[in-house]
Amino acid sequence: MGLPTWALALISVLLVLTAGAIGWRYWRRRPTAEELERLRRLGVNKKGKLGDGEIVDVDGVSIVYSYSVAGVIYTTTQDATSLQEDLPVDRMTMVGPVMIKFDPRNPANSIVLCEEWSGLRARQSGIPKRPANV
Repeated sequence: MGLPTWALALISVLLVLTAGAIGWRYWRRRPTAEELERLRRLGVNKKGKLGDGEIVDVDGVSIVYSYSVAGVIYTTTQDATSLQEDLPVDRMTMVGPVMIKFDPRNPANSIVLCEEWSGLRARQSGIPKRPANV
């Protein structure tokens, strides 16, 4: 005497579902480093607090800036490779005051520019504006 037919069918379905779940978990698309960085920027933009900062140097598409939160001075770099079209042609016009957004729970996590927001001052003419629904 073996298992009833319904039990064999149930076991078969469970095995197929388990194999499918394992396969999906193994072969699913992992986010790239660029995608993770884009999600980080958008998260800081959405939940971040505004602050004043200063761009101290621009090296190609790397923006070096400094800001202070609760008496702690942070100096960091943002790689703007994927945001090049939002930067002015003359990068050195960006040096000077800037608005920053930082994560209130981790003030070291900050941005000066993302897909939906720019802290660059209006005096840096030539910065194209993206549509609000990007």
